[in-house]
Amino acid sequence: MDASAPGTAQAGAPPPTAVPVDVPLEVRAKMADTRGDIVDDIGSITGLIAAATALRAEMIDQARQWSETTELASMPSQGSGSTPSGPIWSGVEIARRELVTELACTLRMPESTVEKLVNESQYLCEHLPATLNSLRLGRISYRHAQTVIDHASSLPDDAGGGFEEQLVPVAETSTVPRLERVARALRERRHPESIERRRMRAAEDRSVRVDPGRDGMASIEAQLPADTAFAISDRIGRIAAGLKAAGDTRTLTQLRADVFAGLLIDGDTCEGMGRGIQATVIVTVPVLTLLGHSDEPAILEGYGPIDIETAKQLASNAPSLIRVLTHPETGAVLSVGRDRYTVPADLRTWLRVRDETCRFPGCGRMATGCDIDHTIDWQHGGPTAHDNLAFLCRKHHLTKHHTRWTVKQKPGATLEWTSPQNRTYTTDAATRIEPVPPERR
Repeated sequence: MDASAPGTAQAGAPPPTAVPVDVPLEVRAKMADTRGDIVDDIGSITGLIAAATALRAEMIDQARQWSETTELASMPSQGSGSTPSGPIWSGVEIARRELVTELACTLRMPESTVEKLVNESQYLCEHLPATLNSLRLGRISYRHAQTVIDHASSLPDDAGGGFEEQLVPVAETSTVPRLERVARALRERRHPESIERRRMRAAEDRSVRVDPGRDGMASIEAQLPADTAFAISDRIGRIAAGLKAAGDTRTLTQLRADVFAGLLIDGDTCEGMGRGIQATVIVTVPVLTLLGHSDEPAILEGYGPIDIETAKQLASNAPSLIRVLTHPETGAVLSVGRDRYTVPADLRTWLRVRDETCRFPGCGRMATGCDIDHTIDWQHGGPTAHDNLAFLCRKHHLTKHHTRWTVKQKPGATLEWTSPQNRTYTTDAATRIEPVPPERR
């Protein structure tokens, strides 16, 4: 970029907002007034955003009501053919799934986010009129409203009286963290059930989740009982502080991360990060990289690009490794035609490499936890072949069979989905793998 271009800071130049010391006082006052006007405008815009989220909530709930009413009135066909194991969905369930999937695809948002939005909108419109009105007037943000919804909806119906009335004034004058603290304390006083019993029930939802990041990094989140989580944090902190006091040159933040990883992987806090990993992994390695003629990265299933040294380290430590070249080995079974319904192991592996995740638009659930679906149902002549099979998570497998969503498999393993509103969405294979010619199978 040209250093003389407008808006480009020169080396050693004061920041754009700095005021030279020789500026007259009346000019300074005018500049201060201008800044105040800008801040006021920002506040006004933030109020408009809040009002827009209130309108969005009302429209989403209108869409939910319309979907449920029309579905119950018409009760269309549940879909043809056999379905995966599980109960037949009710009209309300079909309406909810169609609305959530349609909105998720239209807004390009995760279904879990949209489902939460639908639930929040319904609760806000049906149970929290004061909160909705405050949001509509721009006095609170949607995050404030979410905090009220979250705590109010967790109370039994007979314990919620007056809860909203006490929280809305706090929301209109407080930050979200302070509102969260007040709401948590107020909820605790009002909840008729003992905290011990609620803790035992909540602990059933404990979980661990990994979110891929950039540059070879990822974050890991654990939902645990509070005492367990704080005990883990305390132990990590004490070990890290001890290593730091002994002269370790890493920062305390780095030490906490390394201690956390070391304890889980090896059971100790020694440096050799990466030792002890025991897993089945799929690493796709370009042929030219293996031969040393390219620096194209390897691909770790579920994450994406990784450096070749990390790929080799995983290969050396994992007792079960599936190595896939960009020109794949031949011999995998790609079709068993109409002879059998069950997908053989080698074809399942081939599909896992090709799809990597559930093939419904926007879904990122790993293929290892998904069903294999016949795009054209088996009982309607669909073969057990690579070009008629795709991974679908159980939720979207059921969605395909119980709702008006339809799917076609196009050349190149592209899936073309058509929504109940007749909108079309496509999903492509994660890895392009050419089928093995029949003469080489």
